[in-house]
Amino acid sequence: MACPLPWPPRGNLGDIDQRGVVRFYEGWQLTNERLVTTIGALSLEQLELRPAPHLWPIWSTTAHLAGARVYWLCGVFKEPGADSTPFTDPNGDGWEDDPSHPREANELVFALESSWAIVQQCLERWTPETLNHEARRVRDDKIQVHTRQSVLMRLLTHDASHAGEISQTLGMYGLPELDIWTGRAPTVSA
Repeated sequence: MACPLPWPPRGNLGDIDQRGVVRFYEGWQLTNERLVTTIGALSLEQLELRPAPHLWPIWSTTAHLAGARVYWLCGVFKEPGADSTPFTDPNGDGWEDDPSHPREANELVFALESSWAIVQQCLERWTPETLNHEARRVRDDKIQVHTRQSVLMRLLTHDASHAGEISQTLGMYGLPELDIWTGRAPTVSA
């Protein structure tokens, strides 16, 4: 599959690794930064808030978000780094699988930061030409084929979906939303 974008990239890329795909995913890190800030400021009581009685509390959703990064990149694509996260067995149970052990803000911040480091390393190392590399996993007795590109898109949208869920849950309880964009866009005089 050919890359539809010019390669090598044109223009001033500053200090972005020209061999990676960081520039194609510019902005994704903002979600993680705001998650770290928001989750880090919550009390254990606030982390226990749920959007509905049958849905995960904020701490579980956050742990699931971070754990999914490690599962897909380290468990499925065999990227290094799981040992630097709380999810050292990327194919094992996640924190969200143990509702009897709520996680505190500092644990969740570490999970977000350490799992993001793996994402960042992949974005820096993977190139447009390698985004079609495949990994296989067995699910429901069927072999699924995933490309690096499909997994990056899965993780990006997964992060956004759960960040939105966390934001709505906070709002339901009168707490400040998780806003990933306010204050990020450059401004100019009118």
